[in-house]
Amino acid sequence: MASDGGFNADWEPSVEHGPDRPVRTGFPIGLTIATAIAMAILIGLGVWQLQRLKWKETLLAHVAQLQSARAQPLESILVEQAQGRDVDLTRVSVVCPGLAARPFLEVFDVRNGEAGQRLISVCEIEAGPYRSILVDRGYVADATGARPAVDPLDRTPIEVVGILRKPERGNFVSPKNTPTHWYIRDVAAMARVLGAQSPAPVFLFVESRTNPGFKALVPAPLPTEIPNRHFEYALTWFSLAGALAFVYAATLVRIFRGSGGRFGEENSQK
Repeated sequence: MASDGGFNADWEPSVEHGPDRPVRTGFPIGLTIATAIAMAILIGLGVWQLQRLKWKETLLAHVAQLQSARAQPLESILVEQAQGRDVDLTRVSVVCPGLAARPFLEVFDVRNGEAGQRLISVCEIEAGPYRSILVDRGYVADATGARPAVDPLDRTPIEVVGILRKPERGNFVSPKNTPTHWYIRDVAAMARVLGAQSPAPVFLFVESRTNPGFKALVPAPLPTEIPNRHFEYALTWFSLAGALAFVYAATLVRIFRGSGGRFGEENSQK
């Protein structure tokens, strides 16, 4: 019905809708690439921990054997080392002239939660393929300000028994060695500073005291505790990889259902 003035009271404005906008629900390539990279990293870390587990079990087996192993002459063991034998964690004995009063370098160490230094000196060798070997004489806590007296002219022979150890390799977080502060045992660099001639490529960690009168210097050839939790760490990384795979699969299912069961097709949305 028209009202006065020709105005139709029943008239309503009409809104014309445009064409439906297609929404593409394609396969999530970016998400898949990111997930694959993360999975590769997590699985790689898990495999690395399993490799570390094998190494740690071998180390612990060697340490257990050391409990009853007899000391062998150092010179003969170094001959075998020069021929290619792995002499790491071998108990040896040797006589070192003047070792108790030798000059030393200090290598940072933490023992039983206390920071300190390990003293590294040169032991001259009479026979064998090398002319010297670097000796770790033991640990001194930083709380102890004193050090053993140094007398290069002292040639008193000291018979020591100890364990041969390979020098450790630093990593990206290891502090750099300096002439006055050492953090990584580097045979070549330490031999140059100490004036060692033709040094063996291993260290001798003493078990017997080189300075009986200096009680603060404690022989420490092996860590007091050697933890072995690499299997737990491996399970953690593999579990994270499994959880990521589950989340990725659930995301794919949600996208698949939202696409009506077809990837790569366009659904209309107004």
